[in-house]
Amino acid sequence: MKIHLVDGTYELFRAHFALPSISAPDGREVGAVRGLVQTLIGLLRQEDVTHVAVAFDSEILSFRNDLFSGYKTGEGTPPELLGQFPLAERATAALGLVVWPMTGFEADDALGAAAVRWKDEPGVEQIVLCSPDKDLAQVVRGDRVVTLDRRREIVTNEAGVREKFGVSPPSIPDYLGLVGDSADGIPGIPRWGAKGAAQVLDHYVHIEQIPTNAEDWVITVRGAKSLAASLSENMEAALLYRQLATLRLDVPISEDLPDLEWQGAPQEPYQSLCDELGFGRLRDGVVRWSGG
Repeated sequence: MKIHLVDGTYELFRAHFALPSISAPDGREVGAVRGLVQTLIGLLRQEDVTHVAVAFDSEILSFRNDLFSGYKTGEGTPPELLGQFPLAERATAALGLVVWPMTGFEADDALGAAAVRWKDEPGVEQIVLCSPDKDLAQVVRGDRVVTLDRRREIVTNEAGVREKFGVSPPSIPDYLGLVGDSADGIPGIPRWGAKGAAQVLDHYVHIEQIPTNAEDWVITVRGAKSLAASLSENMEAALLYRQLATLRLDVPISEDLPDLEWQGAPQEPYQSLCDELGFGRLRDGVVRWSGG
């Protein structure tokens, strides 16, 4: 079996900015939710999709905001999109899918924790992390745990992570700590770019294993002296940024693997929601009803 773990927050954002605005009969903006339901129905139509869970950032803020004031917040997110988050979770559950609403953690934490938990389970052929987020590359393993950018239809396995970033998955948090990640508000360390970070981490693997004196480096890297000096001056910040980029794999997940098997959508709740939101064309779009 394959397990598909979906970043619902990403899908909701993608739908909001890619699709036209739509209002429910009561005037609520529901365009992003409609797009989310459409893409989840499309996923469920695929023959190899049997076990699914969808994670959401129920709160934009997480424990990472307590660690670093510059970490991403909901600032700048359109209010009409923020207002659809509770409805998105409701619609996903109405499809009969397992929903992980994250409070204090992030959706990526839940996806990473689930991937690590079930990757070696008997009968699991592959875990597919449906998100293009760079953070998730750290839990990719061989061809068994992969990421899927559904928009561009790109699957990235462990070899793909190395090709893209120049480092192996365990070094991804270190890489993001040094280079930064603007999407998450992680600034990175001065003078450390993608090429230099990849060269150094490909050999030393983790930040604390990098000698702070360039004369002790056993690899040849352009600008090694300035890189080492910058890291020495900013070591505390580098380790903090790595912590921000590291997925929390202790997220509490109450479901067991059999709970993720999709049995179909409960017809009455799903169709009632479609009527409430004005999703007439999606009302009969589900390929299977639960119990039938």
